[in-house]
Amino acid sequence: MTVALAIDDTVAATPDQVSADLSGEVVILGMRDGIYYGVESVGARIWALIQSPVRVSTIVETLVAEFDVEPTPCAADVLAFVDSLVAKGLVARVDTEAAA
Repeated sequence: MTVALAIDDTVAATPDQVSADLSGEVVILGMRDGIYYGVESVGARIWALIQSPVRVSTIVETLVAEFDVEPTPCAADVLAFVDSLVAKGLVARVDTEAAA
């Protein structure tokens, strides 16, 4: 059973994918399932941020600063989006204590 992400979790893109930025749209190939995924605009910005380990709260702070969005709904949307990427095997939680 997978536990939903929390705002304080750290996440990063997994090595089980390849992606390309196509002028503001990102295309991601999931190596586990062989499916292509496309994200635009805010989703593409989130994808850029998770190329190295980053806290979900930092993603939200970045989006609030860069886009005209409120923190609370932004956090809910980011958690849902990143959770969906985790479910597809494109993103994983990073154990920051083990890395230290």
